[in-house]
Amino acid sequence: MPLLLIAAGGTGGHMFPAQALAEAMIARGWRVKLTTDARGARYAGGFPKTVEIVQLSSATFARGGVLAKLAVPFRIAGGVFSALWSMLRDKPAVVVGFGGYPSIPALTAAWVLRRPRMIHEQNGVLGRVNQIFAKRVDKVACGTWPTVLPQGVTGEHTGNPVRASVLERAGAGYIEPGEYPMELLVIGGSQGARVLSQVVPAAVAALPQAVRHHLRVAHQARSEDLAMVVEAYAAAGVRAEVEPFFSDIPRRLSEAQLVVSRSGASSVADISVIGRPSILVPFAAATGDHQSANARGLVAAGAAVLIPENLLDAPTLATQMAAIFGNPAAAATMARNALAQGRPDATTRLVALVETLAS
Repeated sequence: MPLLLIAAGGTGGHMFPAQALAEAMIARGWRVKLTTDARGARYAGGFPKTVEIVQLSSATFARGGVLAKLAVPFRIAGGVFSALWSMLRDKPAVVVGFGGYPSIPALTAAWVLRRPRMIHEQNGVLGRVNQIFAKRVDKVACGTWPTVLPQGVTGEHTGNPVRASVLERAGAGYIEPGEYPMELLVIGGSQGARVLSQVVPAAVAALPQAVRHHLRVAHQARSEDLAMVVEAYAAAGVRAEVEPFFSDIPRRLSEAQLVVSRSGASSVADISVIGRPSILVPFAAATGDHQSANARGLVAAGAAVLIPENLLDAPTLATQMAAIFGNPAAAATMARNALAQGRPDATTRLVALVETLAS
């Protein structure tokens, strides 16, 4: 069986589309190997059991003190040599990088050995690692369109692959807001978002009593913020489930009347494929403001409301949530508009590129 080597970084935004491709390629009779780091391995639990997971040494200049930064080139070099040795022993038919510094060793080794290789960029602006390799790969697949690319580089719009568990709920029927239990899902990306933990509970507390009475909240928050968020919802008299990570996001999305979220590429793709109204708060420090670019399509389609992080406060968010919860017809229209923006065939498009390179 041909071998697909996937290289992905240490966040859900990189790992979830990589998982979608792994699931599809295994179904088509390929072997799949994933290279990542210890951080990325935390998000690899959903990969098919047949995927071999290899942790390679890598590092970034963006973290740590002086000594850690001095060690970065040596750690990356160690990872590259390990990847070279691995590829010489078990030659991959194709290498696909999904971004993040843990993908550096495998992509470098593939470039040195001239193995067929491509990158997939989830966001509307190339991440730092994908910027480095954009001119050193055979294909550049783009999850968000348009994607800002280096001069001379041509991208192919595949969309962002979503996991099989998301596809199973693609286009799930939307129950518009009403005088019955309603679900609010709050997700700040795979690592949570402190600003959402600080603002959303206060905004929920400011909603009309008629809305709060029917509301149930599922809020993904950082571990260090859990107690604060739980206490805030309890003080508002709102039933809330607060966890550091939800492994069943597809189910929760399909049951939600409204989603408040960061606009990471995977979150936007999941919201679109299932089709839900959303209020998006782009991460202000994202490289090249790429989360604003990710949100652009849903906002332009009338499927989402965008609130810049510097303008986010409880009154503003409460006003937008109340407008959606209080207008069932508008909420249903937003859900339909979101679904129209989804690309459930993104994985199929990416598979086609992989098989073209392999041939």
